[in-house]
Amino acid sequence: MDGAHAAGTRTGPRPNASAGRRDLRTAAAPADDPAAAIAALRAALGPGPLALAALFVSPHADLEAVARLASAAFGDTPVIGCTTAGEIGPAGYADGSIAAAGFPAELFSAQVCFVGDLTGLDRVGAAERVQGRRAALRAAAPDWGNEFAFLMVDGMSRMEEQLVATLAAALDGMPLFGGSAGDALDFGRAFVLHEGRFHADAAVLALIRTACRVQVFNFDNLRPAEAKMVVTGADPDRRLVREINGEPAAREYARLLGLDPAQLSPFTFSAHPVMVRVGGRHHVRAIQKVEPNGDLTFFCAIDEGLVLTLAEPTDAAEHLSQSLDGLSAAGAPSGILACDCVLRRVAAERDQSVRALSAILARNEVVGFSTYGEQINGVHVNQTLTGVALYPPEEPA
Repeated sequence: MDGAHAAGTRTGPRPNASAGRRDLRTAAAPADDPAAAIAALRAALGPGPLALAALFVSPHADLEAVARLASAAFGDTPVIGCTTAGEIGPAGYADGSIAAAGFPAELFSAQVCFVGDLTGLDRVGAAERVQGRRAALRAAAPDWGNEFAFLMVDGMSRMEEQLVATLAAALDGMPLFGGSAGDALDFGRAFVLHEGRFHADAAVLALIRTACRVQVFNFDNLRPAEAKMVVTGADPDRRLVREINGEPAAREYARLLGLDPAQLSPFTFSAHPVMVRVGGRHHVRAIQKVEPNGDLTFFCAIDEGLVLTLAEPTDAAEHLSQSLDGLSAAGAPSGILACDCVLRRVAAERDQSVRALSAILARNEVVGFSTYGEQINGVHVNQTLTGVALYPPEEPA
């Protein structure tokens, strides 16, 4: 089943319009009391119709209650969302909360497409639904030429590569970004929210047209080092690497780092990711965990014969500040929606830069969630910050 909603241009005063105007409305609330949280979020996102609301929900919340209450509170507004590996709200990084983004109907028009049964993905059917939604979006907002697509997908499905390649082809050039729903660091089950229910093995895609200028972005603070290794044994369907350089994977990876395999942890993986070179650019292939038998499970597609390069980080806070400042080169954004890999947060906890990063995110008024991976156009990536910067619409002469 899939759903859609479109809203046309509306006139009147813009809520939150000021020197600190927020064309993208944002809010956050503790998730331990779903009724209080949803009521607070609905009030904070302000009056007037919304074209779309997105909720980024702690996996420890009562998901059934959140879905039911949100559907009632937002009425005719489509509500989408996902579970997280951490939230990003007005105060920066958060845990145990619900962060929210609201898209005012006077500035945004949205169409929503639900993709279920990712394990048995019907690529043709998914592409046809997306193409239909895009045509409907153009018809609903013909005067707005700025557009982007926002994807949330079950991060335990291991289907992101196949899905994003299908969607990007169907979107025919519309910029696409997104994130893989998480489950804290438990790696159990992850869900996306659509039409009053949380769904596993599924994805939800929002196609958005807007009067605001937009810039879809993707960046990371990693660079390739000299050490390289070859995947000599793998199970691609399960994203497992069994052997590296002809040796058991975890043991060889640890040896290259000068560590004992028993020392490997999410902190190690966030500090020492590996990269592959594709199309002239290095992309991270992040390690999720060590299996009891010494295999390595990855967050991204992996295969035998791949040459992996160890990556080394630059200063995370300095890089984040400079990168977000770069989005202001042609004027400051009036809203940023972002998907931030959980391993960036784990690395920040390791080197005690969480407070600095959180302050930078808050200062730039970023909203979103920590992910199990990110999508940018037709590629599934790891250990990046990926999102869209929204800018005030150009006023008519």
